[in-house]
Amino acid sequence: MARYFGYKRPKDTKKALKALLHYLGFHKWMLLLVILLIIISTGANITGTYLLKPVINNYIIPGDIPGLIRTLILMGIMYGCGVAATYGYTQLMVHTSQKVIREIRRDLFKHMQKLPVGYFDSHTHGELMSRFTNDVDTVQEALNNSFSLMIQSFLMLTGTVSMLVVLSIRLSVIVFAFLILMILFIKYNGKRSKAYFNRQQECLGHINGFVEEMVAGQKVEKVFNHEAEDFEEFCRRNEELRKASTSALTYASMTIPTIVSLSYINYAVSACVGGMFAISGLVDLGTLASYLVYVRQSAMPFNQFTQQVNFILAALSGAERIFEMMDEPAEVDEGQIKLTNVHISKDGSQTVCEHYTGDFAWQLPEGQLIPLKGDVRFKNVTFGYTPEKTILHDISLYAKPGQKIAFVGSTGAGKTTIIQLINRFYEVTDGEITYDGIDVRDIKKDDLRRSLSMVIQDTHLFTGTIADNIRYGRLDATDEEVEAAAKVANADSFIRRLPDGYQTMLHSDGSNLSQGQRQLLSIARAAISRPPVLILDEATSSIDTRTERLIEKGMDALMNNRTVFVIAHRLSTVRNSKAILVLEQGEIIERGSHDELVDQKGRYYQLYTGQFELE
Repeated sequence: MARYFGYKRPKDTKKALKALLHYLGFHKWMLLLVILLIIISTGANITGTYLLKPVINNYIIPGDIPGLIRTLILMGIMYGCGVAATYGYTQLMVHTSQKVIREIRRDLFKHMQKLPVGYFDSHTHGELMSRFTNDVDTVQEALNNSFSLMIQSFLMLTGTVSMLVVLSIRLSVIVFAFLILMILFIKYNGKRSKAYFNRQQECLGHINGFVEEMVAGQKVEKVFNHEAEDFEEFCRRNEELRKASTSALTYASMTIPTIVSLSYINYAVSACVGGMFAISGLVDLGTLASYLVYVRQSAMPFNQFTQQVNFILAALSGAERIFEMMDEPAEVDEGQIKLTNVHISKDGSQTVCEHYTGDFAWQLPEGQLIPLKGDVRFKNVTFGYTPEKTILHDISLYAKPGQKIAFVGSTGAGKTTIIQLINRFYEVTDGEITYDGIDVRDIKKDDLRRSLSMVIQDTHLFTGTIADNIRYGRLDATDEEVEAAAKVANADSFIRRLPDGYQTMLHSDGSNLSQGQRQLLSIARAAISRPPVLILDEATSSIDTRTERLIEKGMDALMNNRTVFVIAHRLSTVRNSKAILVLEQGEIIERGSHDELVDQKGRYYQLYTGQFELE
């Protein structure tokens, strides 16, 4: 039974087909060869059936055995060429389709890396992953099988019908009548089954989402003894899926048996009528034999062709989703100023270097160098993720090189938003942000982000060794530098206690480590890049206070003459900050050192003394 893809038909078939043909165009000569081999294969099949007419009329009935042997040898050679052509085009199509899929995946991943952060905020991870899995797999299967099968089925059907007309126009009326019946049945049955299959896909999505939630929330489920209720809910959704699948498959399973039955009836009627024609002398035996073989094989290419049309449309629907993502506008970067390594001479002059020196400068388009110090300033910055809602209201602040600036405030006050604006994950609505006196919009985004290092609360570790994960912050770092960064983050001791030390493999986001250990590796990864500006967003929330004090000492040494931005709910981590900014509803309501804010007896004092809690 043919499979059914539960995709909606493409909204713009021509656009999706044009985009897919663009990739196929890179391999047009190979595809032309595939089409040529398909023509040879199909031609051998159709011609071989037609040769039954002269074989019977000219050699079998007259009893010409030598002529019969010569013809059979010729037919054997022709069928052999058809088999060779079939083998050739199937292998070529597999290799070509895999190359096309490789190029689509490559371009999709490359473009995804250029998309703005806002795009990922508005799309779920599962939705994006489906582009690389379900959608790409659908296109791949269509290219592997449906592309060649559709051409072959079309040529086979066209050739067969043409030969039926050539052999006997009167008998062909019977075949055309049955083909019309097949088309009407497929059209009717397709509409009914499609509706149920769409319902099946909807129920399948619901049950998959439910199972995913349950797998991720196993601990919560067990703590609250919710197994019985969740099992009941799963059974309910599973029963809905069963009903939808049964209805869908009931109609889908009727297609092939019905088409086969109609083809048998077609063959029987054609054989009876053709036999009467032969008795009446209206058709010879050779023609009748060839005609009946064509009738017998006419249903198969017709059935295949209608199936492949559905598969191709499903593939175009998947391709449309892929190319929609590729058509998403990439992150805009109009910056011209670059970050470059420099060598600082004894007299203070700077010289551009290709290799890493530990010193950097901003290089203007005209070649002028501005020392990278880490002076970050907000000037009347206003920002909102959407035009309808403003998050930050007229924010002004500054962080001089070497200063530690802390942000405290309730959830949603705008602390993390300020950090994301420094990275240019989003662009300010009004005002400006300067970095060493340069508007950050004039700096190339890659270079801007290379000058910053960030440690966030939700750590992410990659599959690989511990050393590889630390070195992610600077790929050319030596083993000694990796260990030095781990020592700064106070991670060296626990790493050495692991069986394989720095070569310990991490999988599943470092699931074999504790949350605190994963956060220490994240800090080490930030430390190894030696950034002039370090951003800590709840970086020590999963670390005990003793380890936190050790890390702060290491960070103080690391960040000498560097700028540090800290977001923390634990006020003990911000006491030694040069300035503490208290935010509320997108506005700075207090600023000053720890002692100054305590003396003011305002919101910070309330937080520090426990009279007010962060929400």
